[in-house]
Amino acid sequence: MEGPGAYNPRTVEEVFRDFKGRRAGMIKALTTDVEEFFQQCDPEKENLCLYGFPSEQWEVNLPAEEVPPELPEPALGINFARDGMQEKDWLSLVAVHSDAWLLAVAFYFGARFGFDKNDRKRLFSMINDLPTIFEVVTGTVKKPVKEKSSVSNHSSNKSKPNPKVRPSEPEGKFSKVVQPKDDEEGLDEEDEEEHGDTLCGACGENYASDEFWICCDICEKWFHGKCVKITPARAEHIKQYKCPSCSNKRARQN
Repeated sequence: MEGPGAYNPRTVEEVFRDFKGRRAGMIKALTTDVEEFFQQCDPEKENLCLYGFPSEQWEVNLPAEEVPPELPEPALGINFARDGMQEKDWLSLVAVHSDAWLLAVAFYFGARFGFDKNDRKRLFSMINDLPTIFEVVTGTVKKPVKEKSSVSNHSSNKSKPNPKVRPSEPEGKFSKVVQPKDDEEGLDEEDEEEHGDTLCGACGENYASDEFWICCDICEKWFHGKCVKITPARAEHIKQYKCPSCSNKRARQN
């Protein structure tokens, strides 16, 4: 089994790649895999930690036995507070500690392999360009603009299109007015610029105009279709889309 110290990245780019992989795994645990993560964090068990791996996988496990450990350890005992607070507050708390652990691991590598001031600054700048796990989990990252009258030919239509999708091909709410090719290219650039800071609620990566996206009608977070296993064809038949996290919460409440 892969461990938290499976390999040692030695350059700024390698450390950042390591950071992104671990971050993606932990985001997956706290969003798309939240039901499984919730079940594994049994308060009756011993001190448990949430680990993220460079392979974008996650694991709930006991802390390392050796002292000091090969890598900094995540927060201990995340499972003890699971049933003592609201689920969203508990997930937010785990997210905050996960962010702190990721920084600790990244700068541990930096110190171990002698990153100088400029390398550390460059590494932090690359990390800081990504939203934190806390921002992704709580939805505090900037939300997309729901409708653009300048590129919509449905502005006078009162009915709400379902589901809310951001397709790679023009359709629905984001369909474009038929215009000469030069004008269309300008609109594509405008759409990319306006929505470029939108982040997937599952993987945390940025929006790209050539990818299919869908918005949850409950939490209003946007997701890559591939991250939540929804295709454009399937989306056309969904009246109200609920992301995996919202679907799991409703199931537990019932």
